[in-house]
Amino acid sequence: MKYLIPILSLLLFSCGNSKTVLDNSKTENTITYEKQSIHQFQVKDISGEDFDFKTLEGKKIMVVNTASKCGLTPQYEDLQVLYEKYKDKGFVIVGFPANNFMGQEPGTDEKIQTFCTSKYGVTFPMMSKISVKGKEMHPVYQFLTSLEKNGVSDSKVSWNFQKYLLNEKGELVTYKGPKTKPLNEEIIAWIESK
Repeated sequence: MKYLIPILSLLLFSCGNSKTVLDNSKTENTITYEKQSIHQFQVKDISGEDFDFKTLEGKKIMVVNTASKCGLTPQYEDLQVLYEKYKDKGFVIVGFPANNFMGQEPGTDEKIQTFCTSKYGVTFPMMSKISVKGKEMHPVYQFLTSLEKNGVSDSKVSWNFQKYLLNEKGELVTYKGPKTKPLNEEIIAWIESK
């Protein structure tokens, strides 16, 4: 019995410390990241005009890196269907052509625009071609893929047609891999959620 009380005290003390360690607001070594917004960025659209993400305040946004010569290129069709269905309900898709994966987007902005509109009837906003990884990674993708900048998670763009979902404040919510189809139930549920 005389050993039981010190052991119980030790256990209670240990449990108290572990709770404090798990409570991020009370630890000194925890780094908290403030959520930034995609609304801070201005880019060039595929026609060379300025595009200000601030104009999308109040809308849910899907940012997707695209390519014209990829096995996943037919996703353009479903992206357009998704955009048409929800564009008047507070949702927008923003496409960023990128040539980072096996040279599958070699064209100029003009050629990409012609391809997208003639083959898939794309009307959602398309931006000028950028890099989505490596040393030349565009600042928008630095934000999307860095926990320090987006406050949600680190990620890597693994292939063409990776989808980043952002809320009405322009904050990253999550991302979906390239093989997740645009009309995926989870994506639709997220768009339709309040």
